[in-house]
Amino acid sequence: MDGGPEAVPYCCATCEGGEVPNRGLGRRYKSRSLSTSAATTYSEYRRSQSLHGPSPVTTFGPKACMLKNPHAVMHIQDPASQRLTWNKPPKSVLVIKKIRDSSLLQPFKELCIFLTEVKNMIVYVEKKVLDDPAITGDENFGTVTKKFCTFREDFDDISNRIDFIICLGGDGTLLYASSLFQDSVPPVMAFHLGSLGFLTPFKFDTYQSQVTQIIEGNAAIVLRSRLQVQVLKENWEEKDAVDEKGVILTNEEHEMGRKALQYQVLNEVVVDRGPSSYLSNVDLYLDGHLITTVQGDGLIVSTPTGSTAYALAAGASMIHPNVPAIMITPICPHSLSFRPIVVPAGVELKIKLSRDARNTAWVSFDGRKRQEICHGDSITITTSCFPVPSICFRDPVNDWFESLAQCLHWNVRKKQNYLNSEDEEF
Repeated sequence: MDGGPEAVPYCCATCEGGEVPNRGLGRRYKSRSLSTSAATTYSEYRRSQSLHGPSPVTTFGPKACMLKNPHAVMHIQDPASQRLTWNKPPKSVLVIKKIRDSSLLQPFKELCIFLTEVKNMIVYVEKKVLDDPAITGDENFGTVTKKFCTFREDFDDISNRIDFIICLGGDGTLLYASSLFQDSVPPVMAFHLGSLGFLTPFKFDTYQSQVTQIIEGNAAIVLRSRLQVQVLKENWEEKDAVDEKGVILTNEEHEMGRKALQYQVLNEVVVDRGPSSYLSNVDLYLDGHLITTVQGDGLIVSTPTGSTAYALAAGASMIHPNVPAIMITPICPHSLSFRPIVVPAGVELKIKLSRDARNTAWVSFDGRKRQEICHGDSITITTSCFPVPSICFRDPVNDWFESLAQCLHWNVRKKQNYLNSEDEEF
């Protein structure tokens, strides 16, 4: 009996040692005259710009990739059919634990013992996690920690050493895991041991069977798009002098070099007025065109994953992680008509301080790396081709709606009573 075409691992050019194709590739059909046949051929060409987001890299870390669906239509996979597979059996795992949370010590120890002694995995743990007195003082667990590989954030590069990631904590642990990998991100399995847990679908009660299932490569994944952000400090001769509240005083001459900072952002980029009492006044460009000037407390540029975070509190809509889009949400705009908008994932946004701004602005990335933005600086934002492959408990659709119901109590309301026959008479 023929079981149909077998699903095979899909690997991009990097798996075969080739180059990753450039973003923006597309197809255009040749123009057809009345005399041309229906079998008109088409040619491929490189587009200088696309409204569609870049094709996400489908290799995650050194050994994981996405399982190709042979029944995909137009090479677009149904989100519910996105599956994880391994090119080679995983051998290393990064365990991320929420810092300064004593309730996570026992789950952390149990998981690490299971990974090292039962699964024979190489466990990576951040050094500051092991510096916890509750861990250093445990002599029995000390024999296990000697087998760990440790690293320090911003000092050690572990990007090519980790096969997959396990997070113990809340949504912040997943954001932190994303920040550790500025290129390809290994698959992430997040256990709900925090407060909200919108992005952490797994319960720790059955961790052994669930981790075993992931190691065997039997799991659904959702590709959470990230934002590729560049903060450019321009080389200018006149820089605004500001006081401690960020209010512009006078222009002073400074010799400064050109500086560019790169970030991969999972939730949102937030531009705000900082400590100043004045409105923020920033210009927003889309693909080089000025579309509006934001006057208010600030602006949020978020991914679909971030649409259920700060943007939600600011009045934005909720977007499923599989939707290729970027959301723009003002923070307390001084306007009755400035509503949140959704733009295609392929556009390039640029944020700059307006020429007549009274104060500087401040920017943060997933709540971290906060810095001041002055005249001449710019923030460029577009969709990254390096998503976060988040492992699902069931599938991307069911997990998302489950989180909406359980964490945000979406559309919770006392049900209306039905009409009985006596009520209908009136």
